[in-house]
Amino acid sequence: MAEEKKAKPKIQKEAVPIPKQPPEVRRRNFNEVALGYTEEQAVAEANRCLQCKKPQCIQGCPVEVDIPAFIRLIRERKFEEAIKKVKEKNSLPAICGRVCPQENQCQKFCVLGKIGDPVSIGRLERFVADWELKRGLEAPEKPAPTGKKVAVIGAGPAGLTAAADLAKLGHKVVIFEALHLPGGVLMYGIPEFRLPKRIVQAEVDYVKKLGVEIRTDCLIGRIHTIPELLKEEGFDAVFIGTGAGLPRFLGLPGENLGGIYSANEFLIRVNLMKSYNFPQYDTPIRIGKKVAVIGGGNVAMDSARSALRLGAEEVYIIYRRSRKEMPARAEEIENAEEEGVIFKLLTNPVRFIGNEQGLLKAMECIRMKLGEPDESGRRRPIPIEGSEFTIEVDTAIIAIGRTPNPIIQRTTEGLEVTRWGTIVADENGKTSIEGVYAGGDIVTGEATVISAMGAGKRAAKAIHEYLMNKK
Repeated sequence: MAEEKKAKPKIQKEAVPIPKQPPEVRRRNFNEVALGYTEEQAVAEANRCLQCKKPQCIQGCPVEVDIPAFIRLIRERKFEEAIKKVKEKNSLPAICGRVCPQENQCQKFCVLGKIGDPVSIGRLERFVADWELKRGLEAPEKPAPTGKKVAVIGAGPAGLTAAADLAKLGHKVVIFEALHLPGGVLMYGIPEFRLPKRIVQAEVDYVKKLGVEIRTDCLIGRIHTIPELLKEEGFDAVFIGTGAGLPRFLGLPGENLGGIYSANEFLIRVNLMKSYNFPQYDTPIRIGKKVAVIGGGNVAMDSARSALRLGAEEVYIIYRRSRKEMPARAEEIENAEEEGVIFKLLTNPVRFIGNEQGLLKAMECIRMKLGEPDESGRRRPIPIEGSEFTIEVDTAIIAIGRTPNPIIQRTTEGLEVTRWGTIVADENGKTSIEGVYAGGDIVTGEATVISAMGAGKRAAKAIHEYLMNKK
């Protein structure tokens, strides 16, 4: 009698849920919302991976992590080997596991997603990164020095990634950071409840262990120019990763009233300057009873959820399109709704109204409808004539995007820039000046953490080739 064929193991279609703080608890504290997988939960989720012969997930990862390999190691409970496999490509895994939009990148290509939930790649990356952090970070052995010296401008995700990869190749790397702490948008832009600052600091410490020197309070364009770095300070190449930190405004009447913030100012005060912990930290921030956040991206969600935690009674998201068009991560929209943020969609502000003291007291809005898609692919919002109405608010936060600070562009002769102030660079980060490379939001405009890291990685490879072939 022929041997019976072994039954194939049943595929678990639903992802293992990640534990979270309950909404009624977390909306009044700044502790991390998602608590992370336990070992058992991580192994269970890893066991869902099909270990495809031709994995599609890797093509969705901007830093090209060998996803099936590290998940297989988790399945085998080889957690130390798993984090080493991740770090072959990604020097900031604890950050990426928390804030990268995996649903639009690696997980989007997961074959399992065709019949159920895709494998929770980001949560598994976070698990192994946190597992290592609890035991202490280890830096790989340093290669023989090349004798070459690279300046990296900006200690955000692009700069940290480029610096780490260049250091692993044997180059001397110095990061120049304008603020008093490294991390860039990771430190000033993303709230503690989504990305704890101890995590950012730990990942920065890992980059330092690779031999990278970080000089804070160094604004390039003022302390040094890029030509000075190349000609007088002895650097052989420069990478510009200064991001997009200049806030955009609506240009509406009354926008200069007291009680109106850019999301940039608001989040810097809350995150980097720890005003959420006032008076233990000496940066106060004024939050009224009713707060309106204008915008629909992750920054708007971060601002709204921070305002709730700071004591606002009602917080509104004012967005001119429908929920379907919102650029924020679905998970962050759901978290905001669970916590009590009120969404006023297909709504656009028209003007801000102040009181006798020059403080915001209300906002006039107009209702919108959606027309044909615009150049972004989203349906264009069109005002509905005669639909104006007023909302009583005493605080407004403008979260409609950021553009690059122009200081480097203005102090670097011969550096080609676009009309939007971004630096022109090829797919490997090469700019119009020999030996000068750029990547991240300074090139693309405001985008994701992981896309900036991918740009830093590609630029590091190009800089290495340039330095090794330079006569």
